[in-house]
Amino acid sequence: MILGTHTSISGGLHKALERGEHLKCDTVQIFTKSSNQWKAREISEKDRNLFQAASKSTGLSPLLAHDSYLINLASPEAEMRKKSVDAFDLEMERAVYLGIPFLVFHPGSHKETGGKEGLKRIGESINGLLSKRKKPDIQLLLETTAGQGSNLGYRFEHLRDIIDHVEKKEFMGVCLDTCHIFAAGYDITTRQGYEKTMEEFDGIVGLHKLKAIHLNDSKKGLGSRVDRHEHIGKGFLGLEPFRFLLNDPRFQNMPMVAETPKGEGTNEDLENLNQLRRLVTTQE
Repeated sequence: MILGTHTSISGGLHKALERGEHLKCDTVQIFTKSSNQWKAREISEKDRNLFQAASKSTGLSPLLAHDSYLINLASPEAEMRKKSVDAFDLEMERAVYLGIPFLVFHPGSHKETGGKEGLKRIGESINGLLSKRKKPDIQLLLETTAGQGSNLGYRFEHLRDIIDHVEKKEFMGVCLDTCHIFAAGYDITTRQGYEKTMEEFDGIVGLHKLKAIHLNDSKKGLGSRVDRHEHIGKGFLGLEPFRFLLNDPRFQNMPMVAETPKGEGTNEDLENLNQLRRLVTTQE
């Protein structure tokens, strides 16, 4: 089991890894810059060296980065789409520079112009971004979404269609978010529902494309299409879906990261991680 949480980069990028070690994580996910700003402070060579030294000393692996929430690769507005593509290119460069192998991102919003066209624009945006990359030095992980507003990615078919549009498919993977798929209408609260969902994902996208999992409970109900994370076991998902995932032999070597609500300090992160750890059954 590779279990972790999203940690803050406050005080320096390397501090996120130190926080992860304090929480006894196996991995962490970070923003390499502010998630709600377009601008980014340049990562200095000193910053990079501190981060890579912390990565080596803590042993946290594999690490994940998450892109800015402002980016919309599906935007129908030319100026916004260019701004998003440029910002995403920078997100990739920062992750590669730090040695982070995975970049998780929300597919984007079609802004009421139609899902089919929006999915096509995402694929075209990614093709442009990858045109200058000769080797798969990073994996771009499409995150499943709740489908709030005109956001794409709430059906497995959306992920398949985006990947189909991408020419360099070796760069592409998927990050499954438990809160998001539940809010999108996939009921994983029972063993039957969980197996059905995984079978559907495998048939449409392929489990070989699943590279990471976000472990989040949901403040809203099944099919609500509302993206609101809750602490593990405190929302509409309950504990069983997390038990299913954590003990599924197919995912034992896959990074699973909690993105639960944050309070002061790390007490809530520790509580959520310990709750998840208690769900792991010892294999004979």
